[in-house]
Amino acid sequence: MPFFYDFDKAAGPIDAGRTARNLLELRRKLNLEIPRRTVVDSLLLATWNIQAFGASSRTEESLWYIAEILSRFDLIAIQEVKRDLGELDRVQKLLGPWWRYLVTDASEGDGGNDERLAFLFDTRKVRFGGMAGEIVLPPVKDEDGNAVNPDQIVRTPYIAGFKSGWFDFMLSTVHIKFGENERADPGRLEEIRQIARFLANRLTQTGAWSRNMILLGDFNIFDKDSPTFTALTDAGFTIPHNIQSLPVTNVGAKPRKYDQIAFLLGGNPDVKPLQAGVLDYFTTIYSDAKFPDYAPQLRKADGTLPGNPRSYYRNHWRRRQMSDHLLMWAELPIEFADPYLKAKAGP
Repeated sequence: MPFFYDFDKAAGPIDAGRTARNLLELRRKLNLEIPRRTVVDSLLLATWNIQAFGASSRTEESLWYIAEILSRFDLIAIQEVKRDLGELDRVQKLLGPWWRYLVTDASEGDGGNDERLAFLFDTRKVRFGGMAGEIVLPPVKDEDGNAVNPDQIVRTPYIAGFKSGWFDFMLSTVHIKFGENERADPGRLEEIRQIARFLANRLTQTGAWSRNMILLGDFNIFDKDSPTFTALTDAGFTIPHNIQSLPVTNVGAKPRKYDQIAFLLGGNPDVKPLQAGVLDYFTTIYSDAKFPDYAPQLRKADGTLPGNPRSYYRNHWRRRQMSDHLLMWAELPIEFADPYLKAKAGP
């Protein structure tokens, strides 16, 4: 539960009764679907593209729902954080003083979409290792041996080192460009291929911060049979079956597995997700059945009423309140005392 639930100190207008009822319903869902956080046994890792986080017309009510969801995890990679960090700061305050975030600078240019990437983590469970940076692809050599500067990834990937329990790892998050609406858009495929190869090579280099790499985020992958998916596995990353078999992560008419969590673990090769899931929060908050509660406040960006309020609520408004992506999570073991002691004890 977020630290700061005090309706009398809300940062903006909020319907206390409605919000409390929805939070109770959301908490029941989270209690059923998300493992309980532990002190030492496992790490709850999540990735969530929160649509236009910081540049939308989100209400205070929606930020409380977002905070409640995030509070169930130890470390979350967030994509599509915008230049204005106000919403991220507000959610961090709701979560409590022991929460911290690391964030990139805002991307410039049309393709960058004014976006940042962020890691949000509970310092009681997760320790930042001191290494963080935006990834710039190094020059490569052409057929004649000349150095060639590759096209950089439009929204620069972010990497940081973390420790939790016995487990240290480098975590890299991406928001790969969409390009054309096809399974193997060449630009999207090349971005995934380049970053996967770069990170796999980084693990082999002298002085690598950790021998464990987790790559996660919004890859805009359509399905596991797409070449954009195999670009990850071709580089050596594994996507365990219990993640591959998860439901789609987009909110829309066409099913898409845009979001992924991939592993390349040289230091702890036996680490596998204990559990994994995709959280569909729209079965509770902002569900179709709750349209009448919000119909009076529905307005388009220009302030006018939508022609079809119910369709606008479902396909536009509620996504701007929460996101057009669902949250994906995995539970990882972080307590390895017995294997360590058995190895030291000998035969």
